[in-house]
Amino acid sequence: MKRWALFLFILFLASCAKQPMFLSNESVLRQVAVNSNNIVINRAGDELYVANIDVPTVTIIDVKTKKKKIEIPVGREPRQLTLSPDEQFLYVSCMYDHRVDIISLKKQKVVGHIETGIEPFGLVTSQDGRWLYVANYRSGTLSIVDLQSRKVKKDIAIGHRPRTVTITADGKKLYVPHYLEGKITVIDTQKEKVIKRISLAPSPDQEDRKKSQGIPNTLEQFVIAPDGKKAYVPHLLTNIDTPIHFEETIFPAISVIRLDRDEEILDERKELFEEINVTDVKNETMIVSNPYDIVFHPNGKKAYAIMSGSEDLVVFDLARGGNATQVLRRIQGDNPRGIVISPDGETLYIHQAMSHEIAIIKTGGEQTYAKAKQTEKNISLISKDSLSPLVREGKKIFYSANSDEYAAEITKNNWMSCASCHSDGDINGLTLLTPKGPRNVPSNILTTKTGLFMWDGSRDDFTDYIHTVQGEMGGMSQYDPGKPLPADVQHMFDALFAYLDDPNSFPVPKSPYREKDGSLTSTAKKGEKLFFGKGNCVSCHGGIYFTDSVKAADSNGKLTTAQTSFLHDIGTANILDRASAGDARAQFTNPRTPKQWDTPTLRGVWATAPYLHDGSAETIEEAIARHHIEDVTLLNEQEIKQIAAYVRSLE
Repeated sequence: MKRWALFLFILFLASCAKQPMFLSNESVLRQVAVNSNNIVINRAGDELYVANIDVPTVTIIDVKTKKKKIEIPVGREPRQLTLSPDEQFLYVSCMYDHRVDIISLKKQKVVGHIETGIEPFGLVTSQDGRWLYVANYRSGTLSIVDLQSRKVKKDIAIGHRPRTVTITADGKKLYVPHYLEGKITVIDTQKEKVIKRISLAPSPDQEDRKKSQGIPNTLEQFVIAPDGKKAYVPHLLTNIDTPIHFEETIFPAISVIRLDRDEEILDERKELFEEINVTDVKNETMIVSNPYDIVFHPNGKKAYAIMSGSEDLVVFDLARGGNATQVLRRIQGDNPRGIVISPDGETLYIHQAMSHEIAIIKTGGEQTYAKAKQTEKNISLISKDSLSPLVREGKKIFYSANSDEYAAEITKNNWMSCASCHSDGDINGLTLLTPKGPRNVPSNILTTKTGLFMWDGSRDDFTDYIHTVQGEMGGMSQYDPGKPLPADVQHMFDALFAYLDDPNSFPVPKSPYREKDGSLTSTAKKGEKLFFGKGNCVSCHGGIYFTDSVKAADSNGKLTTAQTSFLHDIGTANILDRASAGDARAQFTNPRTPKQWDTPTLRGVWATAPYLHDGSAETIEEAIARHHIEDVTLLNEQEIKQIAAYVRSLE
């Protein structure tokens, strides 16, 4: 008898050893809609979990004591997180390590990893905790992960730049916004396939260019209201058919989706000067910028939206028409990117992503005339910043549209930040009008390493961007760009440059067009030979950065706009392009014609469509074919495809 008991005990231990120690309790069924976010609150409302984004840690906050309980190391660039339904585990997307980290909340440490696609961003667990859904930003896929095996069961191709993920209360549908396209993919979780794509409508042109209009882009969130009937999507509207001007190009908006039909309710979109129209003591509309996240009062009567650029909280009264009724100006801290609300609806917790703090806001209750107030000090999230002080300062400036915070206003009246066009520091996929003609918004990846600035190579020093600040963003108008700037204003440009120059700020993205082991495909290998051979692409796209712009230097090796030998005419000028006499900061020694174009880097270019200076080429193949130079005209269609395959593989 004792032998049988011992035998059964050994079997029991063996079976336990085979079971992962981080499985969720599948008998716990979550019955509320969930969207992934960089800040999460548990059901009891007594703990906050925060992904610190550019610091590789997750912080747990004790809500009652308002203190940090623990800071847990995780992979690089932890962007968003989600809880298991039983709230025993926390899943964190580690964007630059291409994995999800699993945190045991009981053990308060990482207990496992899940390999994903390239740059995972949003993620949610299924309502029973069996599955994890992960949006892979660069791969353009949604991974369905079996949490028992920690393996990807299936990858669903869903398209360009999927960002955050939301699951309905019944668990039957997922919604995945596409960051730059103004589209939302709808996925049936039972069929495990795409069933619809919702396209947000452009806001029509208006005679008054200072009123909201433009193309929806930079979709940051998809948040379902408590009754499950509607979802709110904070985003920007970008006006592409009028010359760039701070009051006429970028507008904040929040679109509303009807979930029974998966259609946008156009009449309910929240736009500046209409539904977002709160006036100040001068009876002027308070301008807000870069809407990022939104949360609802538990009873659904109010919504609270954070504006990451202007650093404000906007309160909407949904029980009385749905318009904004309050702008709480200047939430303490920098760059609000996430917001959650306590279960009783009394307190808002806001993740200040650049100062790494939690701001605490009292809602004032559900009454119509109640006002949100900030009365408590912020809670610190990190013990050590991973960025140097100068780089951190530059990053804050890049994402800020706060016109009051710095030595000089980077934008006039809180309208826009650098990130309003360079979405999350990268491209926005749009072509904007400038006095020189249409210009495709370029990426900041390697921008400080690849020679001259601007499509026509008309800038050789980063401080030259005072012309962009003055001419497009409306800031620093009190300074003569042809004269040295005051030291504190020059420091702002130095800090911005330090941020852009830091290799960790904008790493070149991995290419999804390579083999799984990272090697070139057979087609790309053929393209490589053509690139360096018959196509002679290397004559301009040479060196480690695949550009000759770095050669535009004087006799002392210093970059200079006077060196124009490396500007090229490849026959891609637009009829709207105009010659320029140069600019004041260069003492007008940098004139340019529509036949002088700087060579862009090809590293990571697969992720920067559309192509050419005016964004007129949708594909790399088209961009190559548009080169009206002898070497390219001798290539046949198949050879162009092979070169394009090689270019898409460049990292």
